[in-house]
Amino acid sequence: MNAPDALRKVCIVGGGTAGWIAAALMAHHFKGKLFEIELVESDDIGTIGVGESTIPPFLELIAKLDINEQEFIKSVQASFKLGIEFKDWHRKDESYFHPFGEIGARIELSEFYQCWLKARMAAQAGGLQDYAPASVMAREGRFMLPFKAQNTPIASSSYALHVDAKRVAQYLRGHAEARGVKRTEGIVSDVGVDDRGFVERLTLKDGREVTADFFIDCSGFRALLSEKALGVGYEDWSQWLFCDRAIAAQTENVGPPRPYTLAHAQDAGWRWRIPLQHRTGNGHVFCSDHLTDQEATDSLLAQVEGKVVAGPMVVPFKTGVRQQIWYKNVLAIGLSSGFIEPLESTAIHLIYRGMDFFFRFLPDRNCDPRLAAEYNRRMTADYAEIRDFIVLHYCATARDDTEFWRRCRDMVLPDSLNARIELFRVNGTLREGLDELFRSASWFSVLEGMGVHPGTYHPLVDRIDEAKLFSAMDRARGQLVDIVRRLPTHQEFIDAHCRAEAVDLARPAVPEMAGR
Repeated sequence: MNAPDALRKVCIVGGGTAGWIAAALMAHHFKGKLFEIELVESDDIGTIGVGESTIPPFLELIAKLDINEQEFIKSVQASFKLGIEFKDWHRKDESYFHPFGEIGARIELSEFYQCWLKARMAAQAGGLQDYAPASVMAREGRFMLPFKAQNTPIASSSYALHVDAKRVAQYLRGHAEARGVKRTEGIVSDVGVDDRGFVERLTLKDGREVTADFFIDCSGFRALLSEKALGVGYEDWSQWLFCDRAIAAQTENVGPPRPYTLAHAQDAGWRWRIPLQHRTGNGHVFCSDHLTDQEATDSLLAQVEGKVVAGPMVVPFKTGVRQQIWYKNVLAIGLSSGFIEPLESTAIHLIYRGMDFFFRFLPDRNCDPRLAAEYNRRMTADYAEIRDFIVLHYCATARDDTEFWRRCRDMVLPDSLNARIELFRVNGTLREGLDELFRSASWFSVLEGMGVHPGTYHPLVDRIDEAKLFSAMDRARGQLVDIVRRLPTHQEFIDAHCRAEAVDLARPAVPEMAGR
């Protein structure tokens, strides 16, 4: 017996990656026993596609849905991702790597980074990424699943996937429909609101009506329910994130796929390269104040490797977050809830995170506003944390060769980011938040890569005998390289465990935008 006011039906408006992740998660959690789930979408409305590059929590999503990871990888033509190479961000002709997983291991009671700081100041250490298993594997073009390398440094690494976003949505659609989600083909032409301000029905173009107790808005940048029907505003973050457009294209692979994403800074933005098993995703994210669409397209096509098989296409966007992600009986998920540019591939994580919090605060048909208020507080904090991490990649640049990079260097930072940086400058101490996505290894990698360094190290490191410390670090670096060079190459690992069937690139999908 359900509670008298329990939800009886939830309607998801929009498909694509966001809609079908939401549908699959609800079908999994509620197993068709609590309420009906209906998804309304139209094949006539294209989706932008939530990215081809993911981060490690994406594998948690796949596991939570009881999806076999190996079969999923084959189905979506995925390759493995150990992190991101950032080229020309701090200065031209410099690069750094943001790895997944840990960097080094504690020495006695001290965090490895603090030990490295002391060793570096004494000229007794290699580069920080020489101690990160994922970075060394990426550099050597090799790969191994961490759990298959227990009792070695590889076990502390982590990984994500490069995926075909269109295939991900198709896969999750099949997964959700097999578990009871009803799909309705149709275009929403009108949204009916009751006297409480709640959405009560959708009218489709052909006159059919769809009713529900609760609605999830996955209609992308249109925000059909949240913004157009309920008038919820949008907090614009373009004063910190200047890029507002992207050009996307797909190319044939040239050589085996690399186990990492490339983010290569350009004169007015950056370009991505995301290698899958069957093709490579490419894009140019840029600021329209400094570059036209045609100039951005020409620049991208001049740099891609391999024959173009789809695109280029232009994708405008606006960075920021919905002022109330959950309002009345409508929850915005995906691009309708906000967008922080694709640099660190966080959009799918925010979809998963948004649904996870929804389950924690699951309402009845009355949608108590206190639940929505707490949901909005937590989700907005997640958006702000990710925003600050992305802004760091820009604001710490030493480049002054173009107006775009001078604007980035000279921007007034969000107070929260400025406080993080100033604390770090003291002795490498990081400001701690609540259940944050980016942990210490990520902040250390980007701060060091962008030339932000502490004045000294934490005093407790001096407890460790210097000779012992320097010897341990030297030994760790050498052992890591030796282990990695005995691993299979990325391509060898794929061929042995999860090689997908060949794809006819003469019939390509629409290009997807990286990391949304």
